[in-house]
Amino acid sequence: MHKWVWGWTRPDLLCGLYLRLLLWMGVVGGATVDQSIERVLSNCSKHERYTRNYDYMEGGDVRIRRLYSRTQWFLTIDEHGNISGTQDASNYYSEHTRSHTLGTVCLDNGVLEMRTVSEGGVLAIKGVKSQYYISMSRTGILQGKKDYSDMCNFKEVFLENYYTAYLSEKWTKRGREMFISLSQKGRPLRGKKTRKENVAAHFIPRKCQEDDKTLA
Repeated sequence: MHKWVWGWTRPDLLCGLYLRLLLWMGVVGGATVDQSIERVLSNCSKHERYTRNYDYMEGGDVRIRRLYSRTQWFLTIDEHGNISGTQDASNYYSEHTRSHTLGTVCLDNGVLEMRTVSEGGVLAIKGVKSQYYISMSRTGILQGKKDYSDMCNFKEVFLENYYTAYLSEKWTKRGREMFISLSQKGRPLRGKKTRKENVAAHFIPRKCQEDDKTLA
């Protein structure tokens, strides 16, 4: 316990001592006290930022990904809001679009916008082409929603086997977490049948741009 506390408080202690030294000296290397203090506070905040697991995802961070299931299906959401899996990789590169914010991306039902909505790795996942959000109902059914709500929030969990799982941030079933999952047949499973240990709930987020370069 003592080592854990020391590891977190030591940067604050060093920053505090440095600030006192700056105030005592008045100026450092030609910079004003205010400029030096601002630089120190910036360095301190950078250290704190990287000592927390999920801070790099905060502030509305947006990633464009495909979710490839451990059951060997790409997660898709079509223009009707239906969620399923596909193994037709050739269909993934049939159409492209250019966005001033995202650059050139593949425009298909398997390309997903993953946007951070709150601390702790909570995301909203939306189909880039269909513009439907992936949501989970109280009973654990995955479905597409045109309008965002808290039912569209999923917590991203990094597993020890290097896969990633996505659990409903709003709903549980009798205290048990419910996950986005694709069965061996590429069908979404009800949340009450899912477990973090189940391979159906394990995904690899794949960058679209990297896939495009591989096929080029």
